[in-house]
Amino acid sequence: MEFKHKTLPNGLKIVGEVNKSAMSAAVGFFVRTGSRDETPEVSGVSHFLEHMLFKGTETRSPLQVNEAFDRTGAKFNAFTSEENTVYYAAVLPEYLGEVTTLWTDLLRPSLRDEDFDIEKNVIKEEIAMYKDLPQFDVMDQCRAIHFNDHPCANSVLGTNESITAMTASQMREYFGNRYAPNNIVAACCGNFDFDEICSLIETGCGPWTAAKADRDLVFHPGSCQKRQEQKANLVREHICLASASVSAQDDRRFAASLLSMIIGDYTGSRFFWALVDTAIAETAAMQFESMDGVGVLYSYIRCSPENATKVMDIINGIFAGLAKDGVTDSELQKAKNKVLSALTIKSEQPMGRLVNLGFNWVYLQKYRSVAEDVAAVKAVTSGQINDLIAEFKPGDFTRFSIGPSSQEQD
Repeated sequence: MEFKHKTLPNGLKIVGEVNKSAMSAAVGFFVRTGSRDETPEVSGVSHFLEHMLFKGTETRSPLQVNEAFDRTGAKFNAFTSEENTVYYAAVLPEYLGEVTTLWTDLLRPSLRDEDFDIEKNVIKEEIAMYKDLPQFDVMDQCRAIHFNDHPCANSVLGTNESITAMTASQMREYFGNRYAPNNIVAACCGNFDFDEICSLIETGCGPWTAAKADRDLVFHPGSCQKRQEQKANLVREHICLASASVSAQDDRRFAASLLSMIIGDYTGSRFFWALVDTAIAETAAMQFESMDGVGVLYSYIRCSPENATKVMDIINGIFAGLAKDGVTDSELQKAKNKVLSALTIKSEQPMGRLVNLGFNWVYLQKYRSVAEDVAAVKAVTSGQINDLIAEFKPGDFTRFSIGPSSQEQD
């Protein structure tokens, strides 16, 4: 594989990992904007904008947009997070140019008032739908409590009230500020001609004007608050824990990822053997999320209300054991094997490489090959992980739970 990159005069970055032996190609546009970049008045606007891009441009209707993707057989989609909005597609190599040009067109949407008014109802329905999913709701609210007054506390979806009050002019202003070319990375992976793709992107995006799109990077240790909520019609207790960890720019992110695997992988982890294998909880898992200047370990546990206190006692014991004795070399090796298997299998397809390629440039402004990531994972020692445990103290967590029980948990 060969890495290439180019920056357009207006600041838009283009990165490519060329693999002529691949049978497909993938393209993505990574816009460095998300809920942490929003004000309360436009809470949810980044996700709302993601929807609006598929509503067409001055020359394409929503139907024509879908027909254009369907004609190429593209596997396409988009997602919005606290920090990024990403538009991507995987196609046969012969259609990559056509799909890339389509994305450059869609990234300057018409944002018509009539489309805005219709899609507003779609967004509100989505908010209501996720409120009915306790696993999502508990994690969304726990994140808000954990980050407190930090911008990462902002909800990706926004609220029913913020979406209702939002105007199309507010969305256009936000779009103008955040969808600037100097705030976008275009990434391509697979079998393609880099110079040809650069030419297409420059034709479509070159006329765009740069703008100031800063972001305040502040670390947050977490609030460590404990809250519980009762909700009608629930029969299970849903628990989310959040504790501080390293950022996307920190080399220790590989160690943090392995730590989350040791504690809370779906199989073979400390959570699994203590809670799931013993049938005390139905689900108990941990994930590591690294972000701009800050990181977090999230745990999600689902159990019966009667077992909620017991679950928390066991979890507190697990964290106490980690603080006292750390992780073992055997646990670390098993976690490495899992992480390396997932990393290499995902990387065998261009679409699997696209997100890593794009985010490495967004967060690090550098290219990292699969071999470099594999080496970084292999190099992690149990001592490094134990140092992370001592510094960040995962047992000092924020906790939020939703369930039918009103009992207090320590």
